[in-house]
Amino acid sequence: MANSIHLLPDHIANQIAAGEVIQRPASAVKELLENAVDAGATEIKLIINDAGKALIQVIDNGKGMNPIDAQNAFARHATSKISSIEDLFQIRTMGFRGEALASIAAVAQVSLKTRQAEDEIGTSVVIENSQVSETSPVACPVGTNISMKNLFFNVPARRNFLKSNSAELKHIIEEFTRVALAFPEIYFSLTNNGQDVFHWESGSFKQRAIHVLGNSYQAKLVAVGEKTDYLTISGFVGKPETAKKTRSDQYFFVNRRFIKSAYLHHAIANAFDGLIPKESFPSYILYIDVDPSKVDINVHPTKQEIKFEDDKIIYAFVQAAVKHALAQFSIAPSLDFSLDANIQQLDAIQKPFSEQQRNNTASSSLYTGFTQKNQAHFIPRVSEAERSEWKSFFSDIPSTDNQNGLTENNNENFIVKSSSMGLYKESEGLTINEDATLLQINNTYILAPAQAGYILVHQQLAHERVLYEKYQKASVQPHATQKSLFPVVLELSVADAILLEEIIEDLAIIGYEIEPFGQNSFIIQGIPADVISGNEKNAIELLLEQFKHFSGDIKFSKREKLIRCMARQSAIKAGQSLNQKEMHGLIESLLACDTPIVTATGAPTYIDFKEAYLDGLFTK
Repeated sequence: MANSIHLLPDHIANQIAAGEVIQRPASAVKELLENAVDAGATEIKLIINDAGKALIQVIDNGKGMNPIDAQNAFARHATSKISSIEDLFQIRTMGFRGEALASIAAVAQVSLKTRQAEDEIGTSVVIENSQVSETSPVACPVGTNISMKNLFFNVPARRNFLKSNSAELKHIIEEFTRVALAFPEIYFSLTNNGQDVFHWESGSFKQRAIHVLGNSYQAKLVAVGEKTDYLTISGFVGKPETAKKTRSDQYFFVNRRFIKSAYLHHAIANAFDGLIPKESFPSYILYIDVDPSKVDINVHPTKQEIKFEDDKIIYAFVQAAVKHALAQFSIAPSLDFSLDANIQQLDAIQKPFSEQQRNNTASSSLYTGFTQKNQAHFIPRVSEAERSEWKSFFSDIPSTDNQNGLTENNNENFIVKSSSMGLYKESEGLTINEDATLLQINNTYILAPAQAGYILVHQQLAHERVLYEKYQKASVQPHATQKSLFPVVLELSVADAILLEEIIEDLAIIGYEIEPFGQNSFIIQGIPADVISGNEKNAIELLLEQFKHFSGDIKFSKREKLIRCMARQSAIKAGQSLNQKEMHGLIESLLACDTPIVTATGAPTYIDFKEAYLDGLFTK
């Protein structure tokens, strides 16, 4: 009987392994850039064609390789950074597992030219399907020049799953930006289809941050800097006005490695609590330097997820550092530590500090935490006797379950009565008297009398419903456009410019006339006829942020996402004062909608309070 288990050929095993490391062109870009950084390069150039599908080329001036190393570099798990198991827990390089080049060589046609400074001539290696097809001497500068062509040429199914060129280019720019932010002392450039996209000279961390975020952030960044014996935190957070609807400008680096951490993001969100609107995200570029032995970076193939030895202390330090930075720049409230002169006259201040008191103080855990290394985050164990003292402190406190005369039963009855309040049903034929006086509450809600009761309308959600249906109908009959007397020039980041090019035709249907105007610039020639002119630039920027916010939901088409974010961005906002005519017009437009009850996202636009429900509230 033949054996059913056999070993896979190397080229097939490499293709399978490549699926974890090289998921799209951006994955290869990340690995090649990190290799260039590890080689000690001071200049790194990235050249791509066809969004990386046709060509990804990285040229660096690092230390290069000799002929033997140039061939061995493409073998699986070949690395110059790990020689013993102990090295795995002291990693300070970007790459270490030796999978990147082997994975790239398994799914692309690769050519490599490299030379060390002590060699007079370099080495050329050509690899296809994980097999070295050619090795020869070549004249080349010191460093490494690696090209990978026709990504996934031998795995057509994988190639078919790649997105559009604009989407793939966006991912490449993200990876390029992350590496460039981590190493501002290195010159970086990016060329796409022969056109220069980025050209970033070496400089300080702030200079690189401004390069990435844009010149508008020059006066909007707050420096963060805290140093302890456990870790060092540095970088920048954006002032509250830079908060966005998406997480696009958020970067965490641990030992110069970009990471994704919802846990640490929560720490920063807490530091900004009360300073930015809900559902908005602060901007930040933060660098954490910590002993490599306190971090495990070998928990994910892309190395973007890591595990800390003590997550809670990292969380506390990050939150405290950001809060301190915001307080220093008078952005967040801080405590006043100015000393009252009368304190100096207190008896406790005037008494001498005896030797016995000094010894007692020096032996306390509090003194140890401030004077010895690695004690700031240490929490001593508490004895059972000490626990019992705390328990006795709470033993005589009376129960507050029935405060204010509210029994558990009464509370249940109230909840049952509240649940009888429901959304208004279309079949009941709701109408509002045109002569009725409407009341605006908190510049957000509109109270309108209705049959046997009243309705409470949320003005922003109601207007969103009205605009959503109007923009939907514009798909059949394009919306009217008003030409701008003075066209506005809009300059965007590369990622936003790519996004705008994707949706520019759909914007034309709903009334926006926008044309490309040079590199990453556009000119706004016209806006929808019913939009007030004068703020076109801000409107488009907000629209792009809303679109990125909606893009996380893949079940909607691009047109549907655009219509939804246009409705949200253009709607009357909560907090805006309306007169009687405007309130009547809004409710009339809402009731004329095909589905007036809810917004496109399912939120209620108004609530109907029936007379029977109101009577029940006052029935004893």
